[in-house]
Amino acid sequence: MIRVTVADDQAVVRAGIAAILDAEPDLAVVGQCGDGDTAVQQARELRPDVAVLDVRMPGLDGITATARITAAVPGTRVLVLTTFGLDEYVFTALRAGASGFLLKDAEPDLVIEAVRVIAAGDALLDPGITRRLIDHYASAPAALDGGRLAALTPRETEVLVQVARGGTNAEIAAALGISPSTVKDHVAVVLAKLGARDRVQATIAAYETGLVRPGVR
Repeated sequence: MIRVTVADDQAVVRAGIAAILDAEPDLAVVGQCGDGDTAVQQARELRPDVAVLDVRMPGLDGITATARITAAVPGTRVLVLTTFGLDEYVFTALRAGASGFLLKDAEPDLVIEAVRVIAAGDALLDPGITRRLIDHYASAPAALDGGRLAALTPRETEVLVQVARGGTNAEIAAALGISPSTVKDHVAVVLAKLGARDRVQATIAAYETGLVRPGVR
């Protein structure tokens, strides 16, 4: 059973999200609230697998709440679900440790899928947000930062490049001529060396360091 908390300052929206998730046989909503401070408190007390947070809430905003939850409760992963798709929210939420970012106009099935994917240790972004993330780095490409990548072996660097380009384990295995299980092991090591929680943060690191540049294969 995947345990979930939901934080949104709009009671009707909060109840709707909770009802959608709680109706699934493998999901259980164990807490609801309308502000960021309570969301952090619930995460500490209830230790949910996934915390679903809105961005704009009274008191502590969802971005700051995300940072506090991921720091205080490493086992809880955060899905940011909001009506605001502004780039500033996307980038700050991901850097704060969010494992997913969806807009509230997403189909219910996608929200459900996101919770499951994030609980399993992976990450999920709204397709439009992924495109804008890439466009952001295309407009301001970084110089290659060898320091952050120095700990990676050549093979691990190759795997990171493939991850940043959106490859699945099977696709990466085919591209590099290794087994999917070996790819999985490499990805785990890359995340640990970069201090990244998941593939989204690893992808951000790849773009920020200049290892991967938009449109370059």
